[in-house]
Amino acid sequence: MLLGVDVGGTFTDAVLFGDGLLVTAKSPTTPEDQSLGVMAAVAAVLERAGRGAADVTVFAHGMTVATNALLEGSSARTALIATAGFEDVVELGRQARADLYRLCAAHPAPLVPRELRFGAPERMTPDGPLRPLAEDAAAALAARVAAAQPDAVAVVLLHAYRHPAHEQALRDALADALPRAHVSLSHEVVGTFREYERAATTEIDAALSPLVGRYLRRLAERAAQAGLPEPAIMQSNGGLIDLDAAAGHASWTVLSGPAGGAEGAAFAAAAAGVERALCFDMGGTSCDVCVVHDGAVAESDKGEIAGRPIALPTLDVHTVGAGGGSIAWRDAGGALRVGPRSAGAVPGPACYGRGGELPTVTDANLLLGYLPPDAPLSETVALDLEAARRAVDTLAQELGIDALACAEGIVRVANAEMTRALRVVTVERGIDPRDHALVAFGGAGPLHAVAIAQELGIDRVIAPRASGVLAAFGLVVAPRRRDAQRSVLRAGAELTAEAVARDVAELAAQARAALGAPDAEIAATYALRYRGQAFELVVDGPAEPAPEQLREAFEAAHERRYGYRDGEQEVELVTVTVRALVESAAGADASLPAPAAGARPPQPGTRRARLDGREVELAVWRGALPPGLELTGPAVCELPESTLLVPEGWSGVVMESGAIDLRLEPRG
Repeated sequence: MLLGVDVGGTFTDAVLFGDGLLVTAKSPTTPEDQSLGVMAAVAAVLERAGRGAADVTVFAHGMTVATNALLEGSSARTALIATAGFEDVVELGRQARADLYRLCAAHPAPLVPRELRFGAPERMTPDGPLRPLAEDAAAALAARVAAAQPDAVAVVLLHAYRHPAHEQALRDALADALPRAHVSLSHEVVGTFREYERAATTEIDAALSPLVGRYLRRLAERAAQAGLPEPAIMQSNGGLIDLDAAAGHASWTVLSGPAGGAEGAAFAAAAAGVERALCFDMGGTSCDVCVVHDGAVAESDKGEIAGRPIALPTLDVHTVGAGGGSIAWRDAGGALRVGPRSAGAVPGPACYGRGGELPTVTDANLLLGYLPPDAPLSETVALDLEAARRAVDTLAQELGIDALACAEGIVRVANAEMTRALRVVTVERGIDPRDHALVAFGGAGPLHAVAIAQELGIDRVIAPRASGVLAAFGLVVAPRRRDAQRSVLRAGAELTAEAVARDVAELAAQARAALGAPDAEIAATYALRYRGQAFELVVDGPAEPAPEQLREAFEAAHERRYGYRDGEQEVELVTVTVRALVESAAGADASLPAPAAGARPPQPGTRRARLDGREVELAVWRGALPPGLELTGPAVCELPESTLLVPEGWSGVVMESGAIDLRLEPRG
């Protein structure tokens, strides 16, 4: 049996998959120690399945420890060693404004304060050492760093991505002077050029690795005590790595949580036969969106979290602070706003009955009749309609409107924010959302999906089976993966098929060795640009591409993104990235088991609700729905882990996989 556990801002989700079974469970997230919520979710799903820990062969885990630490500004005491004269590279950054029209807006402060930045007496050029680092100089510098008593050290020297000898010498000196400190070397963490991005990523890696390491070791101990395998950890690139690697390089996991959802959505889209999909994951705290084409999630060679660059391969997921727990409020101008602040797991929305008093999106949905006032949201959370009414009414009085109008406004504002996020990954990148299906998941995603689809001109919405825990399911179908990347800067006569094949072969050996799988499947991507440009576009390609293949792939991507190509310009290969992949234990032909067929289709109940400004009677379908069941709006489907709202004008059918396929009915 394969076990996947994903930690969200409000709930921790668990999936047990295998032997023809798919069993799910939810448990409240425990922010003070996420491992407690993880083990509670594991216990719940095993009990529900009637299985024991000994039945689990693979345990995959997606977490938010690194993300939360960055957002909250909690990190280990960290020192930075840079080439002398470059100690302030992270603080100087790119000198770009944080916000074009707000002169007072600032970038996040560096994680390493000025007094903990140290200059190394060395200088490396792209061709080798200009000023060698003497052994006694390395030892003396390590002693100065040790006197500051940091818990972690980031080492970022010029051109170490090509010549790492000086960073390795400092690692050895630091091991003697600070044997208990974590040390992150930029050539191991990133391996590509651009000093600022490489330094910022290495600083993040060093500052977060002690925290992530402690959490993962604690989780591993609790898993071992329960008789479970050691957890494999989801990376930002959508692949799993072993626990020790994740503990040693926290920067690889900063988008661990969204990556699981993206992998699950790609699987669900393929299972539904959808080649072009927009994936919409709305949980309790945030909303993650991405694009899936031909069963694969779009990837990027870099990312950003909490305003800080991450110069590593990541799934191209865009996140906004709009979830079920997002708090609604009145701004100084009297306008209704929603998020990004969230009620989180504690105290949670007012309707959870845990002491929350501020109105949230979940409270608004309950007040409008979309959520069931008479059924629990999970085994431990029952909904309190009166508490939701009080919270929303307080805001309504501030705005001078009635409570139901306020609730509708909360939902519309949240929808607008999530629609904007989907436009970022589509319209702003030259992708027409209208020829995509919207795959909605997360506990709150299917509830808002149709309204958002209508805003984008999308006429098909798919709510996968187990949509409320799809991120956890994504963990059990994700491959094991390690990436190796290198800046090569090849152009003109240096850009040959033989040189590129050599780069790929060396990186493939490195990635396979790190994965511990000499026969792992290899895939390569290439970051290219017109020579002189300051940015690159990443394209897929074979392991031994001809320069003409790379040029054509790049120019086609350039034309799609920017509307033109320049056949007279020289093309430069900037970075080569190779990923080693080992298929999930679920197998390439993994599929969701069909829902158990009941003796006869369930009969819907009814409930009054407010929809599009008027009172309507919803058909209410509750529980797992059998394949072939037809649905017509207005209706609501109270699924085991999420709720799907079907407005008037939409209808659909339950597919063999248990997914619900909704279509906009033709007019006239």
